[in-house]
Amino acid sequence: MLWDTVKHSLSSSLSESEYSLWIKPLSCVQEDDKTLQIVCPDRFFCAWIKERYLGLIESNLSKITDAPPAISLSVSNLPPAPEQEKNGSGQLRLPGMDTFKSTIRSLHPAYTFDQFMTGECNMLARSACNAIAAADYTFGNNLFMASGTGLGKSHLTQAVVHQVMHTAPGTRMHYLTAQQFSAEMVKSIRNNSMQQFSNRFIHGCDLLLVEDVHTLAGKTKTQEELNNVLDYLIKSGKRVVMTSAVPARDIQGLDEDFRSRMTSGLITDIEAPEYKTRVSIIRHKAAHNNLNLQDDHIHFLADQLQGDIRRIESALMGIKAKTSVYKAPPDMDIVRSVLESLGTLQQQKQLTGTMIRDIISSQYKISVDELTSRSRKRVYSFPRQIAMYLTRKYTEESLAHIGNLYNRDHSTVLYAVKVINRDIAQKNSVRQQVELLKDKLEK
Repeated sequence: MLWDTVKHSLSSSLSESEYSLWIKPLSCVQEDDKTLQIVCPDRFFCAWIKERYLGLIESNLSKITDAPPAISLSVSNLPPAPEQEKNGSGQLRLPGMDTFKSTIRSLHPAYTFDQFMTGECNMLARSACNAIAAADYTFGNNLFMASGTGLGKSHLTQAVVHQVMHTAPGTRMHYLTAQQFSAEMVKSIRNNSMQQFSNRFIHGCDLLLVEDVHTLAGKTKTQEELNNVLDYLIKSGKRVVMTSAVPARDIQGLDEDFRSRMTSGLITDIEAPEYKTRVSIIRHKAAHNNLNLQDDHIHFLADQLQGDIRRIESALMGIKAKTSVYKAPPDMDIVRSVLESLGTLQQQKQLTGTMIRDIISSQYKISVDELTSRSRKRVYSFPRQIAMYLTRKYTEESLAHIGNLYNRDHSTVLYAVKVINRDIAQKNSVRQQVELLKDKLEK
C-alpha cells in the first residue's frame, strides 16, 4: 500500500521516538487515486499532525508517485494511549514538542466569533481576526486594532484565542496585556532570567496577542524588549495581534522604531456601531438573556444607545431586572425608565438627508446647486460622495431617495459609499474629515 511506503520513508527521516509517537499511530482507512484518508487518535493529535508533519508527509508522497493523492485527516472514535517520554527534569513530555508553554490570560466564554455582531463599523477587523485565527495570511501576519472602550477589540482578540484553542490546540500562543508583559519583564530582570523571558516570546511563540499597547507610553525598556520580540516574530512569519484604545499615531511617549514595527502590517479601526448593527446587537443580546423585546423597544434602544456596546448590555440587564421584579413583560415605560436611570435617554432631532446635504454644503463652502450639479470636479464630487456616505450611515433613507437628493441614481450612491470607506481605511486626511463631520452631525 502507498501509505505503508510513505511510513517507511518517514521512519528514516525522523527519530525513532518521534516516529513511534506521531506517525506509527496513524492509520489509512481509504486509499485511491484521488484521496489518502488518514485517521488520527484524537483532535489534538490531528491538529499537531496537520501543523508539524503534514508538509513532510506530502513531500514524501510526491517523491513516491508522480500524481500524489490529496491527504485527508480525520479523528478516530477510539483514540490510542500515546507513549510519553521523560525529560531531564522528570516531567513527562511528548517527543517533538517544545518545552515552552502557552500563556493565556483569563477568557470570557462568550467572546467568540459566533457571538460577535458584524457591521460596517467592524467588518475589516472581524475578517482580519478570522484570517489570523485560521493562519490565513490574506491580511498579512501582523494586525493592529484601535478603538475606543467597549467597541469589541477585546472580544475579537479573545475570539482568535478561542478559535485557535479549538482548531489548533498545539499552537504556542501568548495572550496578555501590555501591562502584564511589562510586569513579567520587570520580574525577570529582578530574577536575572531575561534570557528565558525573551526565549519564551521569541522561540516559543507561534501567535502573540498583546492588548492595550497604549499603556506602554513612556516605558522605554519595555518598548525596546517588545520591539525585539515583534521584529523576530514578524520576520519569521509568526502571527501578531495588538490592540490599543488610541490610534498608534496619537500615542505619546512611544519610540518611533517601536511604533513603526507594530504598525507594519494591517491597521484597522473599530468604529461605534451604526444603527443597523446596534439593532442586531440588541436583538441578539436580548435573545441570549431570554428577554422578549418588541421591535419598537429594540429600535428605540438602538436610537438612544450609541457608542459603547457596554451601555447596551447595562440597559438590557436593567430591563431584565425590572421585568423580573414587576413580574411583567417589558413595555416602553420600563425601557424609558431604565434609560433615564442610566442617563442615556435623549430627545434627539432626527437627521434627514436634506439636513446632511445642507451641513456638507456649509462645511465645504459650496452651494447646494453646486453640490447637486453634474460637475465631476473633485471640489464638488468629493463633498458629494461624503454627503452620500453620511446620509447612508445616519438615516434610514433608501439608496434611490439619497440619489434623488443629488440628481443621481442608486448605483452612484453605492459607489460613493464604497469610495469613502476605502479612503477612510487608506487616507488619514479623509478619515479625519469624516470624523469631524460625524461629530458635528451627532451633536
